[in-house]
This record gives sequence, structure tokens and C-alpha cells, in this order.
Amino acid sequence: MWPPGAPIERLRRRAAILADIRTFFTERGVLEVETPLLAAHTVTDPHLHSLATTLGGRPYFLQTSPEFAMKRLLAAGSGPIYQLGKAFRDDEHGTRHNPEFTLLEWYRPGWEHHALMEEVEDLCARILDRPVPFTRRSYRQMFVEHAGVDPLEATPGALNECARRHGLGEIVGMEDAVTDEWLDLILTHVVEPRLPVGGLFVYDFPASKAALARVRRDPDPVAERFELYIDGVELANGYHELLDADEQRARFERDRATRRERGLPDVTGDERLLEALAAGLPPCAGVALGVDRLVMLATGAASIDEVMAFTIERA
Repeated sequence: MWPPGAPIERLRRRAAILADIRTFFTERGVLEVETPLLAAHTVTDPHLHSLATTLGGRPYFLQTSPEFAMKRLLAAGSGPIYQLGKAFRDDEHGTRHNPEFTLLEWYRPGWEHHALMEEVEDLCARILDRPVPFTRRSYRQMFVEHAGVDPLEATPGALNECARRHGLGEIVGMEDAVTDEWLDLILTHVVEPRLPVGGLFVYDFPASKAALARVRRDPDPVAERFELYIDGVELANGYHELLDADEQRARFERDRATRRERGLPDVTGDERLLEALAAGLPPCAGVALGVDRLVMLATGAASIDEVMAFTIERA
């Protein structure tokens, strides 16, 4: 398979989209930055799997996202920044996944996640160049509306019953599943297939899914993060960013404990990120957007192979 997967005309459209993304941020005074693809630390998130190598006897990781390094720039006083480049994730392959992919990530000091949603909407409307109705629903609203269960209060038993009620039957390997694992299953198999056509921001996730987002101490605490779907395609993931170094260290350690329980490789938390948080990350919101999927939506492609010159099978 020597030829590219994407036709040359579509690759020209892709190049025009990348240029338009850069123009969008230039017009808004957001600085383009570059950070290392290969670094001494990686994410501890047990759902993300990094590709690793060794240099001089020391492990290094291809980055799943430029987030940690970009936050160090923010703490150093960069102001609003964006990065458009490659990221890598192991075990991710399919019609919407490739281990090597193009990611757009940007940060807005002084903003919270709802303000950032508006800018994400502006960018997507510009690139897609067609009418896209955008709506917003909380994570709780989506589960109640499409699955008939409250994700902030339901027990694993109640979520198991919800899965059965929606025809998922007996699910192998879920006998000892915790609440978050059931929520992920119901999200992908019950909620996402029922999402409306158009753009949908899902926000205010359960606190257990905060990742690197702040947690708002409501009667039912929620993580101030959002995800964007367009025509059912998951496109972007954004946070009102956590600023507390001690809390971030605690989250790293909880992730590591989960990794040990699941038999996953252990990775240590990024001490340089923690030092940057302690030095003073400005209040900000940030988002990562999958560019290959955005190009798919803009061109009507059915697979990521149709918008990338060479996916892993052709590399």
C-alpha cells in the first residue's frame, strides 16, 4: 500500500484548514508555541497509554498531549497560547483513531470553561463553513434524558440495571466494576448513539472524572470540564484548569494506585508541572481538539484514513 490513503485534493483541503486555524488564532492575538514531543514524563491517567522509548538508559515518552509543557509556559507568563502538532497514544486505532494524530490545544488565561466553549464554537463554525446548531447540556442532563439514570447519585448496581434496561445484557468483565466504569460504558453504548445532529457541548462532569479540571463544590460536586460532539463525533475536551499543586499531586497518586490495581505500567507524576503550579499557574481554561476528526467533518470523510496521508497501516 504505497499510495496515500487520502486523495491529494483532500490533502490540499486539509492544508487549507490548518492554515485557517492558524489565521483564526493570529487574528485573536493567541501565540503559537512548540513543546517537545518526547519528554521525561507522561500522563498518569489510567485510560491513556503512552508510547515509550529509552535514551541513555532513561525512559522517555511520546506525548499524549502538550498540556504539561504548555502549562509551564503559562506559568512563565506566556499569555494566551496554542499549539498545532502531533500527539501519540498507544492502543488507539480505528475509523476515528490513529496512534499518531494531529491535536490542536489552546489556553486562555482569565477565562472559565463556558467562555472557552464559545471560542471553540466560533472556530468549528469557521472551519466547517456550514450551519451547525450548537446546544449545551450538563453531563447529568444527558444521562437523565437518554439513559434514565442520574450519574451523580446512581450506584454500580443501579447503573448495571440501567445497562440491562437498554439491552446491553450480561457484560463480561464488569462483575466488580466501579461507578466510573459503568458510566463510561453507558455513555458510549447508550448516551452517545442518541446524541442529536449538530454540535453539542456536554459540561459539568462527575467529580471523579475531573482529570486536570477544577471541581466545583456544589451539593453534588462536579468537574468544570466539557466535551464537544458534532454529529455524534467526539471532537474536543476542555477544562477550567486546576491550579492547586497539592491537589494535582494527590490526583497523580490516585491514578498510580488505579494503574497498579489494573496491572498497568506505573508512571510518576510530572514534577516540573507540579513546580509550575506551585509557582503560580494563572486562572485559565484550556481545550484539546482532534484536528483529523475536524477535517473528517469538514470534508464528509467516513474514516480518518481518508484525511491523513499515511495512517499506521501505511507508515
